[in-house]
Amino acid sequence: MRLNHLDFHVPDIAATADFFTRHFGLTLKDMRGQNGLAILSDDAGLEIVLSHAIAKFGTADQVELQRQTYHIGFILPEREDVDRVYAGLAAAGAALSGPPAAMRGGWLFYCTAPGNILVEIGWRTG
Repeated sequence: MRLNHLDFHVPDIAATADFFTRHFGLTLKDMRGQNGLAILSDDAGLEIVLSHAIAKFGTADQVELQRQTYHIGFILPEREDVDRVYAGLAAAGAALSGPPAAMRGGWLFYCTAPGNILVEIGWRTG
């Protein structure tokens, strides 16, 4: 068994899809309607689905909740890659936790993607 996809509820699907494709190299596989649903994929086959919260099912997005209830993480092959991604996000004006730092046996930082999604970007030894 392998993880197939994650579905994140966000208010602005297009902005969140653009953020992940531009800064994390995900590929936009499908955009349904105008800002209706997006399917992104990475080079290992994992899909990230971006959709609107469905009120009748009791769901909400993290912007609506005004808090972050989860985070996702990207692991990079080299420490220098973390610094490169940080520089690109900083130049784009992304919401960053601070510069990369040594934490939990690695080199990492956090940023907040559109939709109030907390993203960890890191590298770990061995």
